[in-house]
Amino acid sequence: MLVVPIAFRDRPADETDHDLVQRCLQGDPQSFRHLYRRHQQRVRAILYQRCDAAMLDDLVQEVFLRAWKGLPKFRQTAQFSTWLYRIAWNVASDQRQASAQGRTRMQVITRHAPVQQDAPDVLKLHYQDLVQRGLAHLSDDHRTILVLHDLEEIPQKEVAEVLGIPVGTVKSRLFHARAALRQFLQTEGVQL
Repeated sequence: MLVVPIAFRDRPADETDHDLVQRCLQGDPQSFRHLYRRHQQRVRAILYQRCDAAMLDDLVQEVFLRAWKGLPKFRQTAQFSTWLYRIAWNVASDQRQASAQGRTRMQVITRHAPVQQDAPDVLKLHYQDLVQRGLAHLSDDHRTILVLHDLEEIPQKEVAEVLGIPVGTVKSRLFHARAALRQFLQTEGVQL
């Protein structure tokens, strides 16, 4: 049984990521648990938009494992959250590439298998489903920008840092992503 000193059990909510990172680097594993609790939902949301939902738990763990291992190399001048979301982006990209390669192999194997089509489930036509389908119709670049900025409420400057693109590109993609999603929703009968 791990005995945690009382001083490390409860951290004030106002403790910064920088403070927690410093404590991690000094050997305090509880600090990393606090970072995990603070950021895991947003990491999950980034991965959810780009990866298979069945893999989310494993991918979230992969992101935080990479962060833990890379913490000694983390530049203290950068924001921890930006660095972490960049790791999530990279994990998602790696997973998408691996899945695409797997699908290609599976398509070759099942090329002659009979295809079954399920009747559409009318109950799934609620608003959240429409938004999810609308997001699926967007390009990967537009979907990513929209999810990070509008759904996860990450500031444009931080989105630019996470994706390694200029802020102007974020603004442009955000404008076009919103327009494309609006157009999709209107074609589906949603009055905006």
